[in-house]
Amino acid sequence: MLLCDLKKKTIATIEKIDEKKEIILKLSSMGLSKGVEIEVVKNDHLGPVILDVSGNKIIIGKGIAQKIYVSTKK
Repeated sequence: MLLCDLKKKTIATIEKIDEKKEIILKLSSMGLSKGVEIEVVKNDHLGPVILDVSGNKIIIGKGIAQKIYVSTKK
């Protein structure tokens, strides 16, 4: 499942980031890497996605959110 498809208040774990090494390093410096648990704060499918990562709000563009694979708890 892709991060860009998640709805508000969904909790998920990052499984894979399918992006260039530079982008992966930048995301990692912001706390987004494989195995990290995130919660979607905002995703209205029109603008950027806002995430809660360990109590910090992170904003990422829709294009990057389309390249982050996640799993959700059921």
